[in-house]
Parts: sequence; structure tokens; C-alpha cells
Amino acid sequence: MASLYTKVKLHLEANSKTWDDTKVELQDDGSGAYISVWNYDGLAKPNDSKIAEYETAGNTAETLDGVLNKRANEYKELKEQLDLLYHDMVADKGDKTGEWFKHIKAVKDANPKG
Repeated sequence: MASLYTKVKLHLEANSKTWDDTKVELQDDGSGAYISVWNYDGLAKPNDSKIAEYETAGNTAETLDGVLNKRANEYKELKEQLDLLYHDMVADKGDKTGEWFKHIKAVKDANPKG
């Protein structure tokens, strides 16, 4: 289930607005998260059914964020990637046979976007 933050953010973007902590605030009183502050000019505070419309898109966005974060953690540090690239260039392997390409491909293959 997508978080309320993600669904509200998607609702704002769909209405040409951006998240602004001075205009929106979420709270959770133990029975579930809700919008406690809403101060967007020209955009009414969305009700529960309007927010629910963003469930599928929210799940997709959160899944993608998870994949991208996992990839970021699995990639070698930038200095190591540059060293791989340097050695690939010296070995005339600036193509799909180089170690840098193999590393990047392995991380992407292990963590597909979907």
C-alpha cells in the first residue's frame, strides 16, 4: 500500500503543484495517516477517495524508488567505477566486454525497474 505522502505528492504533481512543507503537513494519530494542514491556493484539500485514486501510481513510484535505492547501494563507489573505466580503456575494452560495463549490467539485471 502506497504511503499517504506518496499519494499526496502525486496528487500535487498532477495539479501542477510541488510538495512544500510550509503548505502541507501529514499526521498519524494511531488510527492512520491524514492531512492535518493544507494551504495550497487554487487547490482544494483532497478527500480520501481522491487520494485513493493514486494508490496504483503510488505503489509503482515506491517500487521504482526501492529499486533505484537498491541499485545505488550495489554500485561500486564512483572512484572504483572510474578505475574500472580507465583499465577498460587501456585494455581497449570501451565496449560491452569491459569490466565497468559488466558491473553496471549485473547490478541493473539483478534489480530491474519492472
